[in-house]
Amino acid sequence: MEHIKIVVEKHEDGFVAYPVGLKGIIVGEGDTFEEAFNDAKSAAKFHIETFGDDDFI
Repeated sequence: MEHIKIVVEKHEDGFVAYPVGLKGIIVGEGDTFEEAFNDAKSAAKFHIETFGDDDFI
């Protein structure tokens, strides 16, 4: 598995995170930076396990 960069943005009502370089829409959210980061990380891992390593852009 390759390294994945995850961008975390702070919004008025919490945090949103998304991995860069994967095909499809993968978003994590949370009340804290860590929650959003971990949610996006888990979603990206599941996406790669489901669709394979070839799903990188």
